[in-house]
Amino acid sequence: MAPDGSGVQHGMALPPSPQASAHLRVLGSFGFAWAGIFHVLRTQPNFRIHLVAATVALALGVVLRFGPTELAVLLLTIALVLVAEAVNTSVEAAVDAVGAAPSVAAMHAKDAAAGAVLLSAIASIAIGLVLFLPRLASVFLRIEPR
Repeated sequence: MAPDGSGVQHGMALPPSPQASAHLRVLGSFGFAWAGIFHVLRTQPNFRIHLVAATVALALGVVLRFGPTELAVLLLTIALVLVAEAVNTSVEAAVDAVGAAPSVAAMHAKDAAAGAVLLSAIASIAIGLVLFLPRLASVFLRIEPR
């Protein structure tokens, strides 16, 4: 440390402390994570479709006055679909990056990742029906939700 406490001696900065390096690594990993999210958002039309559907579902949940538990279930369901879509994109990119001739294993990896997206989307529809139908019936058919 320099006599003035600045950490600079003879015009050169000292290397960051191990604790500072750990903080920088954590901040860097958040940067990589955001870059991945923006990549998926830019390149995957289905991800954008899921985001629009999520926005509509959240807005409708607010209009229908969902409680905290219902909103939490809705948010987790949305997260499940978006995560599945991002993982599917990752698997496809990783398989394509290998660059070898198409193989049965590569096809199975891509199909399984796409299947995970499909399963999460089907589950989200089922959960959406459970959450929204009683409220919508109450509004349009004057049936009291249970």
